[in-house]
Amino acid sequence: MSSDLAGVEYAAITPAASTPELPSTAPTPPRTRWAAIIWGAIFAAIAVVAIGLLADGRRSDDVSDWILSLTPASITAMALLALGGIVLICGAIGLIRRVQRRAAASWSPSQRGVDGDTLA
Repeated sequence: MSSDLAGVEYAAITPAASTPELPSTAPTPPRTRWAAIIWGAIFAAIAVVAIGLLADGRRSDDVSDWILSLTPASITAMALLALGGIVLICGAIGLIRRVQRRAAASWSPSQRGVDGDTLA
């Protein structure tokens, strides 16, 4: 069995070679996911309104009568209004994200704490 390992050379293992290098700067703190918060709040508001409108039988009948009385022009106008609202929300989320990234890039390592929290 020793003849199988006769030609193999082993490298010396030193402690310096086996330890990975740690980054010199503190890690950035985790970002708040504003898009998820905003969209979650919007969907929650839609759900509350829908439950409020459809919970009572009389209000449910009123809503169905209102939907059946809509004209094609009013349906188109409401669809465009909804699309504009979605574009507005996406733009606001994009602006928040840009501000958040710019703020994270401007933090100096001295402003970061040991656990990544800001000291200011």
